Amino acid sequence: MPRHRFEHSAVLALAACCWAGAALAQAGPQGAATALAQASPLTVCMAEDNPPLSHAVQGQPRGLDVRVAQAVASALQRPLKIVPFESKYEGESTLSQEVNALLSSGVCELTSGFALMAADLGAPARPTARVPDYPGAKRRPLREWVPLTTLAASRPYHAMAMGLVVRDAARSSATLASPGDARIGVVPGTLAGTAVSMFRSGALRSQTVSLSRTDDVLALLEAGRFDAALVPLARLDAWRMAHPTTLLQRTSYVHPLRINIGLVGRADAPELLAAADRVIDRARASGELERWALEAGATWVVPGEPPVALTIGLADLVRE
Repeated sequence: MPRHRFEHSAVLALAACCWAGAALAQAGPQGAATALAQASPLTVCMAEDNPPLSHAVQGQPRGLDVRVAQAVASALQRPLKIVPFESKYEGESTLSQEVNALLSSGVCELTSGFALMAADLGAPARPTARVPDYPGAKRRPLREWVPLTTLAASRPYHAMAMGLVVRDAARSSATLASPGDARIGVVPGTLAGTAVSMFRSGALRSQTVSLSRTDDVLALLEAGRFDAALVPLARLDAWRMAHPTTLLQRTSYVHPLRINIGLVGRADAPELLAAADRVIDRARASGELERWALEAGATWVVPGEPPVALTIGLADLVRE
């Protein structure tokens, strides 16, 4: 998930909600009401506070993930029920295992915003895991260990990418290759921090300002602690949503690394993922995906090849 567990909020903000599909509405009020009453909701788990992909605005779910899930539910002629969840650092399980537990236990049928990495799909690496926090979940010590199943993914509908962000408009043409005298804030050990530190065998190290993992990179950039930072585009989008008057802006530089984002479900329910694939293919071809992203306040990034990445290595981070 393009904002993984270390970026999740500690507050569960997104309320569970059902949506009626547009296709049902075309059948008329009575027909739609009858069909919705008979159809079971399509349950989709989403990160609870992950703007601009999934978040709440005045109690209503918003974001690109929400819009994609709506379209899939509409294509299936089912109402949509969103199940928000929050993942925390736990030594007992990974985020992908917690997502698997949500799907394996029947809490939801699909999960959105999933980073399409080969290691997190297919047969599980361990037999059991506990579900993360979601509305109705028992307290963690009381949660059962869920037998995990094999996962499969939809086609990607978005991709994570990192862009160079500056505070001063005079630096809007900066790139990693030509940063001028910009001081660049980096968090060691992160994808962005490694990409900057290893760029051209360390050519930028004399210009970097080292930060801790608890530092808010964009807040410090806004405050003028340094002049530029390489950050996920979704993180900048979320910052802009929370700070409409921000001075921060993205330069034209975007790092070549792409991590595709898609829906994930149980491999023994291929009809759901096939429906999702049809919706994603149609929305991408028509330009709707890009429009949905714009309406959600997200910078839409065209998914890269291959759809599912085998791994991310140093070679991916030092590419220019």
